[in-house]
Parts: sequence; structure tokens; C-alpha cells
Amino acid sequence: MSKVHSKYVCQSCAYESTRWIGKCPNCEAWNSFTEEVEAPKTKGRHAIGPKPASAVVPITEVTIASELRTSTYIPEFDRVLGGGIVAGSVVLVGGDPGIGKSTLMMQMAAMLNSQVVLYITGEESLQQIKMRAERLEIQLSEKLFLLAETNLDIIGALIDKASPDIVIVDSIQTMFRPDFESAPGTVSQVREATAFFIRYAKTRDVPVFLIGHVTKEGVIAGPRVIEHMVDTVLQFEGEQHHAYRILRALKNRFGSTNEIGIFEMHDKGLREVTNPSEAFLAERRAGASGSTVVASIEGTRPLLVEVQALVAPTSYGVPQRSSTGFDSKRLQMLLAVLEKRVGLRIGQYDVFVNVAGGIRVDEPAVDVGMALSIVSSLKDAPVDARIVAVGEIGLGGEIRSVSQIEKRIGEARKLGFKRFILPKNNMKLRTGEIELMEVETIDQAIDTALKISSS
Repeated sequence: MSKVHSKYVCQSCAYESTRWIGKCPNCEAWNSFTEEVEAPKTKGRHAIGPKPASAVVPITEVTIASELRTSTYIPEFDRVLGGGIVAGSVVLVGGDPGIGKSTLMMQMAAMLNSQVVLYITGEESLQQIKMRAERLEIQLSEKLFLLAETNLDIIGALIDKASPDIVIVDSIQTMFRPDFESAPGTVSQVREATAFFIRYAKTRDVPVFLIGHVTKEGVIAGPRVIEHMVDTVLQFEGEQHHAYRILRALKNRFGSTNEIGIFEMHDKGLREVTNPSEAFLAERRAGASGSTVVASIEGTRPLLVEVQALVAPTSYGVPQRSSTGFDSKRLQMLLAVLEKRVGLRIGQYDVFVNVAGGIRVDEPAVDVGMALSIVSSLKDAPVDARIVAVGEIGLGGEIRSVSQIEKRIGEARKLGFKRFILPKNNMKLRTGEIELMEVETIDQAIDTALKISSS
């Protein structure tokens, strides 16, 4: 009888230790180590058929199939994937519970009615999945097969019998190998389950979609551990109280990273937002102070969003600084620049900023718009509703140039905006349909925006 070995694994970063440690030396998480018994080494585990013989070949002799991608028939999803599903790829779709991951996968499976899709579920029964499909009014197809199983040994024996063209696993945290004594969802189980489906995808040339849960407390560390193993990592984002959902590509070996797709959650499932800029600005109140429209770039897509600010006298000893959808450290920097370079006294005011629509913008190009909203609220002077502002603010108060200015201007022109505030170094484009106003410093941008508003 072989000797049983155990190890302690951090459930946050998968760091391994021979003994229990209170604080992980790798990710510095406290009380994250759990004991896991190593599985005995056996031959032929994960039987998924013979593996093709390996050989060393010159790159010039490698042949590529003519049909590289399969469309999901969901344009927003295809955009994030880089043009469609790549044969043999493994895609991890992560996000908080209830954000809409299973709904998106079910809608994709319904659209691929010409493909044999195997939906492996470890969280719901077959009856629950069909009830959800009927609630979403999804047209059921005989080529959509369901398997309610979590044991990888049983899945390995049954998966080839269905001969699927696409495999969906919901979720990867529920899959387990009986050889391991650790519970499903632990780092060892999730990593082993992911390796199993990666081997299947690569040897069968079948794309596999893995759904992974990420709690706000970071209790389940699965997706963070396996990001480097899969080909594509998609993050489903969205505020609980907003209908919009953003599908963001964090990693993509077959396409652009940081690409996004925008959906809106309805009682019948997810719907694509074909014109997100118009949707985000639909409820904007014209003439209100503390509101500015900015042109942001997400991946290859220009987005016009409203950035809001509320500046009010503080009732506490230390003024509050709160941000939603905007980096809080960036906000502190902008407030310091406004105090030092513009001469505004904001230290006695509470400052709250928000990006309307429940989305998050991270690029520095929205600095000018956010600063204009703060000054507008402080002085109770509204910014002209027909103005779009872009530009990065430096610590010296200068406004630096931004990338892809043509796309930003084109999006503003398409939605009927009349004026565009931009850095001086970006004044390369000349157009008569929209007035371009160049600025060099934040003082000049504030004077330009508020002068137009008062006129």
C-alpha cells in the first residue's frame, strides 16, 4: 500500500507548503491554507481516448484549417472572442454569482442549433435547466444535450459518446476527481478539472467553455489559479442594481485583449446593446451642474459616457471622497491638481463622483471630463450638454494627448454633439461638422467649458 502524502495549499493563490501557515508568504492572505491529500499516482487516469502522436515539425509545414472560427450569432460575444469560437480553444467565463454567465451560455447554445452542444452542469438538475430555458423563451434543439454530473471519471467515459462540437461546463468549481480527498472547489480540484477539459479540447479540437464563480470575498480561488492555463479569460461585470452587463476580455490568445461586449439584462435574458453610447446617455439630464460627457475607448470601441460629480460642504472633520466606476486614487490626484494648479479650495467639501450606467472607466483620457464635472458642481455652473471632453491631466496641470482621437470624435459626431474639447497635440483632424477646441492646461479647459455654458 502506497504511503499517503498531504500538503497545505493556499486557497487564494495556490501556494503550497508542507505545513500549515497562518499568513501566506506569496499573496499575504490570512488563514487561507487547507490540508489536501495528494492522489496516488495511477496510470491511465482521465481516459479521454488516445492522444495524437507528437512530432517535431517546421513551422512552415504546419497546416491551418480554412474555417478557423465559428460564429456564436451573438455579435457582441463574437467581438469579445475576436471574431468567433476557435476550434480546440478553452474559454473561462468568470464573474460574480447571478451576473448572467449561465444565461449567456444557454443563449449561445440555443443560437448554435446546427452544432452538437453538450451542456455539463454541476449546479442544477436537468429539469431546472429546461425550466430556465423555457423562461428565457429559448428555442430548444435536439442537438443540445445535457449532462448533470460532477465526477470527472464518469464525464470522461460519457463525453465521447455524445461527440459534441462544443462543450459547456457549469461550473468548473463543482467538478471533482474522486482520487483527491479535497472538496470540490479547492485549488487542487479546480486545477485538475481544468487540465482534464484542456486535454479534451486540444486532442479532440473541440472548444470548451468553463464557467467560474468569483465571490467578493475571494473564497473560491479557482478562476485566479487557472487563468494561465486557458486560452481566453472573459470577465462578466455589472452592478447588481443596473441592467447593463459588460463582457470584458482579460486574456485572449486568438484576439484583442481588453475588448468588451455590452448587454442589457431583461426578464427574457440578455439582449445586446447595439449603440451603447446612446443607451448610456439616454437618461442624462441637460442643464444639471456636475455632469460632463467624455469619450472613452474600450478595446476598439469608442464609448460616450456621462461622468457625474457632487461637491457639498462636509459635515465631518475629514471630508469624504467617494467614487463609483472611477479609480479612487485617480480622483485624489485630480483633486490635488485642482487645488494646487487651479487654486480651488476643495479641502472643506465632500466629493462624490459617479460614472452613469454602472460601468467602470479606467483610462486617463476621462480626466478632463471628471475635473470639469467637479468644478461644475463646486461652482454650480452646468457644462454645455453638447460638449464632449477628453484629455489626460498631468501633475503640472497640463493636458496630455490621448490615443485614437478620430474614433472618439466620430462617435461624438454620430450622436449629434457640436463641440469637442481635446488636447492641443491631438489637433490633427479638421472637420466642419463638429467644433474642435484645443486646450493645453486644465485652467484653459475649465474656462472654455464654463464660458460656453454661460453664453
